[in-house]
Amino acid sequence: MLFTFGFYSSVLLISFTQGIVYSVLLLAKAIKTENKSNYWLSFFIFLCSLYIAPWMLGFAGWYDNQPYRDILFYTPFQHLLWIGPIIFFYTQSLLNPSFKFSKKEALHILPGLLYLIYIIAIWIYDKFIFGDYYFYENGMDKDFEEWYQKLGLLSMIVYFILSIRYYNVYKRLMFQVVSYADSVLFKWIQTYLIAFLVMLLLPLVFDGVEYFFPEMKSYQGSWWFYLSFSIVMYYIAITGYSNPTNATIPFKMSFFDKNPILLLENSSANELEISIDIQYDTVEEAVSPETAHWKSKIETLIQAEKLYQNPELTLTDLAKKLETNASVISKTINQGFQMNFNDYINNFRIEAVKISLSNGEHKKSTLLGIAFDCGFNSKATFNRAFKKNTSKTPKEFTKNLQILYLQHFKTLLS
Repeated sequence: MLFTFGFYSSVLLISFTQGIVYSVLLLAKAIKTENKSNYWLSFFIFLCSLYIAPWMLGFAGWYDNQPYRDILFYTPFQHLLWIGPIIFFYTQSLLNPSFKFSKKEALHILPGLLYLIYIIAIWIYDKFIFGDYYFYENGMDKDFEEWYQKLGLLSMIVYFILSIRYYNVYKRLMFQVVSYADSVLFKWIQTYLIAFLVMLLLPLVFDGVEYFFPEMKSYQGSWWFYLSFSIVMYYIAITGYSNPTNATIPFKMSFFDKNPILLLENSSANELEISIDIQYDTVEEAVSPETAHWKSKIETLIQAEKLYQNPELTLTDLAKKLETNASVISKTINQGFQMNFNDYINNFRIEAVKISLSNGEHKKSTLLGIAFDCGFNSKATFNRAFKKNTSKTPKEFTKNLQILYLQHFKTLLS
């Protein structure tokens, strides 16, 4: 097989092979762990590896020799209309354990399939009907035609925006249904979306560079773009492979509906659907008798049984205790207490911590130990919630308590 090893071809060859290797590793991990998200990430890394292949093979001499030239011409390496949908599917499978690839999702990859059919039709016509270059008489690879490149970039931007929206809905939903929302916001998702945004910005950045440095418009100048792209791809592959994200709250949503649907299971293993309002009005309004009734029951139950001490307490747990549905409890907390479920439960935990500190428990145990006893599951979550509730850090609050003790002691002595 022809491959002219040089600086430009060899560097991209390393990136290409590493991408293929990580694609295979992610596929193997997906099969082993049955984690659907790894299938989509594997496919994404594979598509990114194919994206840089034409430039790598071009520097290796393929565009200048047959039959390699025809292989590059008639093989679609840059599946730009698939990259966006795949990253969107990856986002959904990461955040939603109930996500399934259905006929509805298949519509998203239809444009990519049409482009593939278009290339196959060109190959059939040129090779078996016309017998020569007809569609390729200008010597331009169809993958690099301006309309396709622009359409592909637009597609990726649209799916990037959809992924951001899906993640934002997920975040708001988690704050409404679990008391440990901070621990399931998954920093990795934010990281790879930023990395994907960098991928989207690279063409614009290099267009700006070419404006000031026209020599970058050359074939060799474009190599730097593909090198930058492959570095971002490599970063996503490495960090994605080690990512431990595992969402556990199933839901479904439509981009035309206001609220997502929380999926529950009953004893018959059939799904129950509960609509959860992810927005709540912070403007105080008159509380209805029904809301006032449930407010009292919720507050009494949580305080009496100290449910806030359960670090994995969920909205459905509370609803089962009160023998009602999650939608009623969510609406009551939103409207009656003017906050989401996560903040509401954290307020009980903070009050419990403050009582422990006032009783001098910090002299016998660490602040983190007290926080864990009161239901928090991480230091970061505890610090953020405490600061939000008291406008002070736990250490500042403890120091103020000590000052108050001293002042009280001096008053007693005087």
